[in-house]
Amino acid sequence: MLAKVSSCTLVGLDGVLIDVEVDIYERAQLPSFTIVGLPDAAVREATERVRAAIVNSQLRFPRGRLTVNLAPADLRKEGPAFDLPIAVGLLAASGQVNDVSDALFVGELSLDGHVRHVQGVISIAMAAKAAGITTLYVPQEDAAEAALIPGLTVYPVEHLGRLVTHLRGYHLISPVEHEVSIDDHLRHPAYTVDFADIKGQEHAKRALEVAAAGSHNILMSGPPGAGKTLLARALPSILPPLTLDEAMEITRIYSVANQLPPDTPLIRHRPFRSPHHTISYAGLIGGGRNPRPGEITLAHRGVLFLDELPEFGGHMLDMLRQPLEDRQVTLSRASGSVTFPANFMLVAAMNPCPCGYYGDPERACTCTIGQIQRYWKRLSGPLLDRIDIFINVPRVPYDKLTDDRRGEPSERIRERVLAARERQHHRFRDYPYAMTNADMGPTEVREYCRLDEAGRALMTTAMKQMHLSARAYHRVLKLARTIADLAGSEHIDAVHLAEALQYRQRHEV
Repeated sequence: MLAKVSSCTLVGLDGVLIDVEVDIYERAQLPSFTIVGLPDAAVREATERVRAAIVNSQLRFPRGRLTVNLAPADLRKEGPAFDLPIAVGLLAASGQVNDVSDALFVGELSLDGHVRHVQGVISIAMAAKAAGITTLYVPQEDAAEAALIPGLTVYPVEHLGRLVTHLRGYHLISPVEHEVSIDDHLRHPAYTVDFADIKGQEHAKRALEVAAAGSHNILMSGPPGAGKTLLARALPSILPPLTLDEAMEITRIYSVANQLPPDTPLIRHRPFRSPHHTISYAGLIGGGRNPRPGEITLAHRGVLFLDELPEFGGHMLDMLRQPLEDRQVTLSRASGSVTFPANFMLVAAMNPCPCGYYGDPERACTCTIGQIQRYWKRLSGPLLDRIDIFINVPRVPYDKLTDDRRGEPSERIRERVLAARERQHHRFRDYPYAMTNADMGPTEVREYCRLDEAGRALMTTAMKQMHLSARAYHRVLKLARTIADLAGSEHIDAVHLAEALQYRQRHEV
C-alpha cells in the first residue's frame, strides 16, 4: 500500500516542499524500515522514534517491508521535522487514517508520541502558502508562529494519538487564530539604558542620533570607562519601531536560527547583537555544512555592536567588508549557494592604543609609537572606508558625573529620528531596495545629494586635504543628507556638509 504526505525542509531562509512517500510491502518475509532520499543521521534515526511513538500512542505499527522516500531525492534532508509526516504516512498507508495529501505536516516525535518544536516554521508556512497548501499541522508550541501567515488553517498538534482522532473525524482539534499586530506598548519596550542617564558625551550622543536617523555605521574610540559600551547599548532606545514587514522578516531569521523564544511568535523590536571577539567565522558571517545565519544576519534591521574592535582580528573584520557594502552575504558550498540578508548598523568601540590612554589628558600612555601603529593596522583601510562616523569619546569629568541633572531623554531624540526617517521613507517610496539614506546607490546620491556652490567648494577642499576615496565621498554625501533631514531641510547646506566631514576625522599618531 502506498501513501503520500507533504512536508518541508529548509534551505537557507526558504522552505522547500518535500513529498514523503510511504510504501508498505506486507508479504516480505523479514520486516524492515528504510528511509531513502538523502537523509542525514537525524532523519535516519526517525525509524526508532516513529516506531515507539506509534506503539505508545496505542496505534498499530504496520508489519512488513516499510520504505519511506523523501523526494526530491537529490536534496539533502536534515533534522527531526520529518518524524510526524513519516508517522502519518505509515498510518495512512496501513489504512488507520484517511487520505492526508492535501495538508502539510512537520514535527519531531518523542517516544511517547508527543510532538516537539521544530525550527523555521514561519518559512515552512510561507512555502506551503506559495504552493497552494492551506492546511498545516505543526507542533503546538509553533502554531502561533505559523499562524502569522494569513490564509492558512493551522492546527496545533500536541500528541500523535490526538492527531489521529482528529484525522478520523472525531474529537477535532481547533485551529489557531492569531492576529498579527504591533501595538504601541510593544513598539516602545522598556529599554535598559536611556540617553537621559548618560552623563556628558553630548557630541557622542549627537553622532549616535545622526547614525540612527540614517542607519549609518559608527566607530567610537576612547579610554577605558569613558562610556562607549553604555552609549552603544542606549542606541536601540532611539531607533524607530519596527514595521510589520520588518518584524516578519526578523522573525523568519530567528526562527530558522532556532533563536525565537517559545512565548514570542513575532519579534517586535530591533535586534541588538554583541558577539564576543572570540567568535568563529561561521558564527559571525554564517556557515556550516548546510549554511545557517550568523551574527550579521541576526542583526538584520538592527544593531551589530563589536566591542574591542581590533581584538576580532584583521581577517575576521575584513569579512565584513562585502556585507557592509551589499547589505547581504552569500555563502557558497559544494551543494549550492545561500544568500542571507545583512542590513545592519555597525557600531564599533575601541581604545586608542593597547594600554587605552593615548591622548588622555589625565593619564599617560605607556605604549610606543610602533605599538600604537600596529594596533591600528589591525583595522584595514577598506574596512574603515565603510564606516561613516568616527568619534572620540573622552573620559567624563568628575563634576559631570556627580551632576544630578538628567540629560535629554531617549524618547525626545527618537521623535527627531522618526521625523527624519519619515522624510526618507517618502523620498524612497519608489525605490523598494532603499529604506534609509545609508541604502542609497550612486543614482539616488546623484539625485538627492546635490550641493550648492558653497558645498561644492567645501567638498573640493575636503577631497584634497582628507584624501577621500570615491566611496568615502559618497558616504559623506549620504551623511550630510541625513543631517539635513534631521534639520528639516530639503537641501544640503554647507553647515550640514561641514558636520558630516568632521565625522570623517580619524586617529593619527
